[in-house]
Amino acid sequence: MLAPDMQRIVEEQRLGFVATVAPDGTPNVSPKGTFIVLDAKTIAFGEIRSPATIRNLRANPCVEVNFVDPFVREGYRFAGAAMVIERGSADFDALLGRLRSALAPRVCAIVTITVTKAQALTSPAYDDAKTTQAELRRMWTARFRRLQPSERFEE
Repeated sequence: MLAPDMQRIVEEQRLGFVATVAPDGTPNVSPKGTFIVLDAKTIAFGEIRSPATIRNLRANPCVEVNFVDPFVREGYRFAGAAMVIERGSADFDALLGRLRSALAPRVCAIVTITVTKAQALTSPAYDDAKTTQAELRRMWTARFRRLQPSERFEE
């Protein structure tokens, strides 16, 4: 299910935007920066302070996660079923060791997602069939550099 390039994007970007549905039917999207690939069909994130996301997943385990490389405007969306694994369980301890994050001590639960659907995300910038990934990377890299504070303000 998770092709090598899909796994690469998750591992490189690590920031996934998690969409859940609240019990009253309202949508909830929350960024999570602790994603890892567990295997060819499972991704996971460490929950640090996401009570609404966890509440929603307990009521309805359907979830979608989007990962996008902001420099080339490409990525993937993954849909599937989530399982919340609480701190203190044997499964939690085994997964926590795989997170590779300085935030690991703050993780309250780990959410695993069994991916049942995966689709590519591509920017409309590619629709003209002329724009290349290298061009978009240069353009967005320059934009992000312009947004950075000037070094003269750093002390």
